[in-house]
Amino acid sequence: MTDRLAFGGGGAVAPPDPWDPVVRLTHWAVVAAVVTNYLVVKPGGAVHVWVGWALMAVLALRFLWGLAGPREARFSAFPPDPRATLSHLADMARGRARDYPSHNPAGAMMVYALWVLLVVVALTGLVMTGGQSPVTIAEEKAAVAAGDWSVLVKEDAGDHDEDDRSDIPEEIHEVAANLIVLLALLHVAGVAVESRLLRRSLLRPMIRGSRSS
Repeated sequence: MTDRLAFGGGGAVAPPDPWDPVVRLTHWAVVAAVVTNYLVVKPGGAVHVWVGWALMAVLALRFLWGLAGPREARFSAFPPDPRATLSHLADMARGRARDYPSHNPAGAMMVYALWVLLVVVALTGLVMTGGQSPVTIAEEKAAVAAGDWSVLVKEDAGDHDEDDRSDIPEEIHEVAANLIVLLALLHVAGVAVESRLLRRSLLRPMIRGSRSS
C-alpha cells in the first residue's frame, strides 16, 4: 500500500524534497519530447525519429530509477491501486485532499497509464522505421535526395498484404499519441484542482524540488 502522510492537524510533515533531480529531469524531458513530436516537428521526419529515440533513453533511465532511486521515486512508493484511486477521487469531489510522500493514488494511475502509452508509441515507432537508427534513416534520406533510389528498392519488394499490415502500427502509434495528449491535459487539470484543495502548488516541487510553499 502507498505510504501516506496526513497534511496538517499535527500529523507528519511531507518530506522537503520528494522529487529528486532525476525524476524532475525525466518528467520534463518526456513533456518536451511529447510536445515536440506532437505539435512541432513533421511526423516521420528525421527530428521526429531522433526525439523518439531520446524518449526511449529517458524512459529507460526513469524505469531504472524506479528500481534503484530514492524511496519516493521507486515503483514501490506508488503502486497502481484502482480502489485507492477511486477513494482519492471521491475525496477530491467532496473538497478534501490528503498529502502523500510520493504520487497520490490517482497520480500514480495516471503515471502508469502514460508510461504504457509512451512505450507503445516507442515500440510502434520502431516497427514503422524497421528498427533503423536515426543516423541510418538520415543517410537514406540524403541518398534519395542525391538521386540514389536504390535504398528504396527493398521497400518496394513487399506485397500488398504486407503494405496493409504496415498500416496497423501507424494507426496504433497515432491513437496512443492522441491518448497521451488527452491524459496529459487531464493530469494538468488534476494537479490544478488538487493544488487548490491543498492550498499549495504541486507544480513547484517538480520544478524546484521543494514541496514547501
